[in-house]
Amino acid sequence: MSRLKKTILPAILLLAAYYAVFSGEYSWFALREVRMELEEVEDELARKRQQIDSLLALADSVESDPSMLERIARERFGMIRDGETLYRFAEPSNSVRPSVDSAGTERR
Repeated sequence: MSRLKKTILPAILLLAAYYAVFSGEYSWFALREVRMELEEVEDELARKRQQIDSLLALADSVESDPSMLERIARERFGMIRDGETLYRFAEPSNSVRPSVDSAGTERR
């Protein structure tokens, strides 16, 4: 009987340890994965909170600073004051036009 206990008890303990580490919903690997995911979500939450704080500061400055409001009106909406002239410049195109020399051959 004692020989049976010496053989079965370690086997049961090894089986329980294997189950705890490698399988099941609460295994060591599953918990490690959940902790890593939690860390990523907390990092994203911190970034979102920082973004919210930044936007709240911008909203506060727009409400309290007339020059900031004017700047946004000029930059985003192209608004101008009476008597001012607005000049808009077109973005250069990315296409390359071939140049032609006096003989009519294309150069690049």
